[in-house]
Amino acid sequence: MPSTPAFGQWRKSSRSNGQGGQCVEVGFTADGALAGIRDTKEAGDPDRGTLAVSRSSFRSFLDAVRRGDVAR
Repeated sequence: MPSTPAFGQWRKSSRSNGQGGQCVEVGFTADGALAGIRDTKEAGDPDRGTLAVSRSSFRSFLDAVRRGDVAR
């Protein structure tokens, strides 16, 4: 089983409204190669997963969202 990468400081989405239910955080590995994405409700639970993707894939996803290519 592969080890879980260590992500640095987590940042909450600017779209989070603070009322719960829709908050997402992102963090990056020290070398910047991977982006970790997690639900803030699950942040303290080691049995819950973090989606890890390459930084370039994460950037491509954000670009697609900004262009309106991804439904919200």
